Amino acid sequence: MDVGLVCDQCSAFNSMGVQHCIRCGSGVSLDPGEFSGPTTVGVSPARVAPAPSQPPPNVSAQQAISTTPCPTCGADVVAGHKFCHECGGRMEQSRVGPLPSGPVPTPAPPQIDKSAARRTQFFGAIQAARAKLTVIRGDGLDGVSFNLAGDEHLAGRGDCPLYFPDDPFLSPVHCNFLYRDGVLIVRDEASTNGVYVRISGSKPVPFGALCLVGEQLLEIAPGETTDDAIEDGTYFFGSPRRPSNLRVVQRLRGGDTGVSFRATSDAVTIGREGNDLDFPDDPFISGHHARLTWDGKSAILTDLGSKNGTFLRVVLEHPLTHGDYVFMGQQLLRVEVV
Repeated sequence: MDVGLVCDQCSAFNSMGVQHCIRCGSGVSLDPGEFSGPTTVGVSPARVAPAPSQPPPNVSAQQAISTTPCPTCGADVVAGHKFCHECGGRMEQSRVGPLPSGPVPTPAPPQIDKSAARRTQFFGAIQAARAKLTVIRGDGLDGVSFNLAGDEHLAGRGDCPLYFPDDPFLSPVHCNFLYRDGVLIVRDEASTNGVYVRISGSKPVPFGALCLVGEQLLEIAPGETTDDAIEDGTYFFGSPRRPSNLRVVQRLRGGDTGVSFRATSDAVTIGREGNDLDFPDDPFISGHHARLTWDGKSAILTDLGSKNGTFLRVVLEHPLTHGDYVFMGQQLLRVEVV
C-alpha cells in the first residue's frame, strides 16, 4: 500500500514530505498544529483553521450613529427620527443625549410580532386616511379624489384643503368634513347655499326644509287651511280655497319664489311628466322622481328610485357613511370609507 497524503482541496494523492499539492498547489502538511484528531496514513484528516482575532474598530464619537429598532418591523432607525424608513410606522419618542465614546454596543435583536408582519399595510397618505371624497364629473365618471387624513378638512372657494376656486355657488369657507368618535361628519359653516346629502328611501322632514330634485330647489311648507278676514271683517275675493296639509314652493336662482303648489291630498308626486308637480324642461329629473306625503304628524320625503337622487339640505351637521353623496355648490362628491 502506498503511503502519502491526500489533498484537502482536490483529493489528489501526494508523496510524503511534499509541501504543496502536485495538482492544485494547495498546502499539504502533517503539522499537528493544523489538524485535530488522529492522523491516518492515506486519509486526509479534518483541518481546523483557527478563528482570526480582529480587534474592534476604533469608532470615534463623531462617527458613531445611535439607532433604535422600529416597533413595527424591527428595522434600525436613526435615533430621533419620527417615522421608520422601511414601513413608515411611527417611532416611540425618547430622549436623545450625547453620543457615547468608544465602541458602539450592538443592540439586542428586536422582538417582532409575526402576525403584524404578515398584515399588508397601505402606503403614503392613504395609510393615515380613514375616508376619501371623490368628485363626480358631469359625464358621471370619477374626477379628483381628496384623502381625509386629518381631523378636520375645510372645503370651499377660498384657501381650503378642499379647494374649488371656480365654483361661484360655494362660499369661501363652505363646510367642514371632520371626524368625531370615529364617524365622518359634514358640518355646514354658515354657507350661503348650504350642503345637501342624498337620502335613501323615505325620510321625515320638517316644514321649511329644502330639497334638491333634479335642478329644482324646493321648499317643503305647511298647507294653508284658513281664510281669515282682514281687520274690518272683509274677506278677500277669489277662487275657493280647499284645505291642504302640504305645499311645495320652488326657489329660483337669485332668491326669488317660483311655483307654489298646494296639495289637495296627503301626497304630492314630483317628476318630469305625469305627476302632481312636473318640470318637463329639467334634463336631470326622472319621469317619476320623488314623492311627498303627510302622515298626520309630519311630512315624509321619498325618492322613487330616481337616476340622480333626491337631496336634503343639512341642518348644522350630518353623519356620513360609505356610499353617501354630498352636493355643495355645483360639486357632487361620493363618500368612501377606507
